[in-house]
Amino acid sequence: MSEDAEVRLSPADWVARQAREYEESGGTRGTVTNGVPCLLLDYVGRRSGAWHRTVLIYGRDGDDYLIVASNGGSPRHPLWYLSIRENPQVRLRVGTERFPARARTLPPEEKARVWPGLVELFPQYAGYQQKTARDIPVIRLTRV
Repeated sequence: MSEDAEVRLSPADWVARQAREYEESGGTRGTVTNGVPCLLLDYVGRRSGAWHRTVLIYGRDGDDYLIVASNGGSPRHPLWYLSIRENPQVRLRVGTERFPARARTLPPEEKARVWPGLVELFPQYAGYQQKTARDIPVIRLTRV
């Protein structure tokens, strides 16, 4: 994606406002949500083929970033997750840094290892998992 390619922001007003503030400040504002660090995820929509942007809480595992497709405990996966499963080439903004990355859903044993740290970071994840029969995916984002 070129730096000046059009990116569609989330239809949720608060997410779009935060994404705009995060990007327009060059990653110096809007970098925290609910008291935890967040990143900007740019991805290609599976139906539209257009670039989209959302704000997500993240954890770390070594040099990689971890995001959770919780969708607030909904029985359905978030739309961004469905898109990155089909096209795992994404772009991230983490603070002032912007870079390409590859997304990969963690297998069960790897998720089991990192899940406690993600719940410690954002305790609502545990409640979200209890709220749904869906296994909430954890995605590893690796810089390319």
